[in-house]
Amino acid sequence: MLQKDSTTLSTAEQAPPALPLWRNRDFLLLVSGQGVSSIGTQVSQLAFPLLMLAVTHSPAQAGLLTALRSLTYVLLCLPAGALVDRWDRKRVMILCDSGRALALGSIPLALAFGLLSLPQLYLVSLVEGTLFVFFQMAEYAALPHVVTKEQLPAATGQNEVLYSTALLLGPPLGGALYSIARMLPFLGDAVSYAASVVSLFFIRTKFQGERESTSQQHLWADVQMGLRWLWHHPLLRFLAILTCGLTAPCAGYALILIVIAQGQHASATVIGLIFAGAGAGSIAGAALASPLQRRFGFARLVPAVAWVWALTWLLIPLAPNPLLLGIINGLAYAIVPVYTVTQYSYRMALIPEHLQGRVNSVFRLISFGCQPLGMALTGVLLQIVGPVPTILLLFIPQALVAFAASMNRHVRHARPIEELV
Repeated sequence: MLQKDSTTLSTAEQAPPALPLWRNRDFLLLVSGQGVSSIGTQVSQLAFPLLMLAVTHSPAQAGLLTALRSLTYVLLCLPAGALVDRWDRKRVMILCDSGRALALGSIPLALAFGLLSLPQLYLVSLVEGTLFVFFQMAEYAALPHVVTKEQLPAATGQNEVLYSTALLLGPPLGGALYSIARMLPFLGDAVSYAASVVSLFFIRTKFQGERESTSQQHLWADVQMGLRWLWHHPLLRFLAILTCGLTAPCAGYALILIVIAQGQHASATVIGLIFAGAGAGSIAGAALASPLQRRFGFARLVPAVAWVWALTWLLIPLAPNPLLLGIINGLAYAIVPVYTVTQYSYRMALIPEHLQGRVNSVFRLISFGCQPLGMALTGVLLQIVGPVPTILLLFIPQALVAFAASMNRHVRHARPIEELV
């Protein structure tokens, strides 16, 4: 039996000793299934803009397609967070990945019969993005039931290592598969979602504690509870704003790299290898994330990471060829898991279990709600002013929030994660 967070156990229950992560069967099933799924996602995420550029020859259209997927987050994350606090989270995750497998699988089917159209690409992006919202809300709320609170930084770090491995393997695999046949990356992603579904079926741990009946409570009341909790927690409120300022300008990062690489006459395979640089850097960052958090603590690490994140953005225009572009891409991505592990594990330790879905949905709405605008704006800027001015303009908001992180008193005085109740 796997240990739950002691705050979620009734007084009649006794928490068993914590299992090491490498012996925690359900944690291994969860991360292995998501690792395979993440590789498939990276494969198709490279192929989507390549396919869209090949069909329309328009960076703006490619940016709009990507923005549509993120728009579902803005529209649905608040009700999704409240609903996954009511529903069976494991069932939600299984249904979502089943639907994503079917949606992605429709693209190779349409390509095989010569029926692929722009409306279908937009519809698949919309469906995949919608199911992603519910899946991720459920997954985030489920992790504290699979590991203990003390294990959250290490578990999050291992998740980031797997995601980083997907960044390393997925793009070159996607580029190679796309070069062979345009349908193959999407077929591979559909199979990866099916693998995730199989792994979830074998997990024994419940992904939520006992719940009081919420049938009489209006959904909006649940959403408001999450809004109020986050609004009255100044540290997490600022973290959400900081995350927004760092990620929204980078929402079209992949499209920028593709446009720069194509300007350097890189093939789809070479572009995949450039994106693999992100995976190599991300693996290094994920391996360092938990030790850095233990060594420096949340209060010192967050401002430093924010500045490194912003400044590495300025290195991209300096790459004169695909090789250096891949190296710079790796350096830029090394900081991402350090920031992710630091803020995510701290956030999960602070939020009460019964509010995980609701508060995380509000946090992520603030953090990522501007991504559709960032993606669409990136596509438009690329088409109007080109990649280098686009990068310089998008650096400004990143620098502003990094400065704010250095000055914020709630960040400076944050307690170590070990002291959180």
